[in-house]
Amino acid sequence: MVNEIVLASKSRVRKKILEDNKITCRVEPSNVDEDSIKESLLREKATPTSISKNLAELKANKISQKFINEVVLGADSIIELSGEIISKPNDRTEALNILEKLNGRTHQLISSVCISRGGSMIWNYTDKASLTMKQMSDEELKVYLAKISDEALYSYNVYQIEGEGRSLFSKVEGDENTIMGLPVKKIKEYLSNYK
Repeated sequence: MVNEIVLASKSRVRKKILEDNKITCRVEPSNVDEDSIKESLLREKATPTSISKNLAELKANKISQKFINEVVLGADSIIELSGEIISKPNDRTEALNILEKLNGRTHQLISSVCISRGGSMIWNYTDKASLTMKQMSDEELKVYLAKISDEALYSYNVYQIEGEGRSLFSKVEGDENTIMGLPVKKIKEYLSNYK
């Protein structure tokens, strides 16, 4: 069993999920340029699942090279809508555009995790959830966005399923921790058997 891991992410939600599950972690953000990597992988016709896995592995390996003897966890989440990857918004106009795209439709949320040691991946896992957004008017979308802080908006892809974002959806299928960016059950299983 591992006593402490290094989390290659500055996500407060991921850290909280780990702590709530009695996994002690230290945060060391990877600061990889996700957008340029996504663009490069998309040019190579990579699938959304493959992009999510690649980003999680890249983050974990980068930090694992700095902390060779420690167990490092990298994670990445992607929203996929009919083959299109929806990236985090840079401003409130982009956020509204994203909500308009998702409005009344079903999208997939893909969360990948990677555990690395000594600079290389030793385990990975990907889980998916399916979310159907209610059909909402432009005014309802604007009212929703007005309730969301900038930090939440730019960190969590326009909705926080554990907060205000729950009200956007008519149907949610999948593990809530996966939707929040960390399929923690599988991580716990792996770490409990880690030698």
